[in-house]
This record gives sequence, structure tokens and C-alpha cells, in this order.
Amino acid sequence: MGQAVSRTSRRLVEPAMRSKMEEFRLFGYEEVTEEIVWQFLQQKKWKNRKIEELKLYELVNDILAVKISEVMNFMTIEVFKNDRSKKGLEDISDLL
Repeated sequence: MGQAVSRTSRRLVEPAMRSKMEEFRLFGYEEVTEEIVWQFLQQKKWKNRKIEELKLYELVNDILAVKISEVMNFMTIEVFKNDRSKKGLEDISDLL
């Protein structure tokens, strides 16, 4: 059920997401995709909330309020986590 709600919510906020993507592209961040922004919102902004409980205006407001620095930090951490898990690093000292 959660994925169906998520897909429905995502369709409803599509114009806001398109607007945010245009803003990022205007500033030269073509590599940021809607999927990355959606993951950021789900994992960071809405981490402790159920998406089906959020009102439409809250979803739109959160999308339009996303800063590129937040998304870039999120992307950097995700890359580090994925890279770390692939290498099997136990802690940061393994990098040194």
C-alpha cells in the first residue's frame, strides 16, 4: 500500500517537482534527477513521517523548499555509503 500511495503522491506533485528540476538545471546541476530528489525527501525530510499522512500543500512546500546543497550533501553521503559497503570497510580508519 505504501508504494501505491507514494506513486499517487508523486503524480500529484509532478508540477512542483518539474519546477524544482528546472531550477536546478538553471543553476547547472543537470546530474540531479527527480528520483534523487524524491529519495532525499523520503529519507531525510519525511524520514519520521508517513507520506500518506502528509497534506498535498506540505508535499509541494517541501519540494519547493529543497536546496541544492541539501541534495548534493545527500548524494555525497549516499555515494560514500555505497562505496564503503562495496569495499567492506569497517570504519573510517580503513580509508587512511
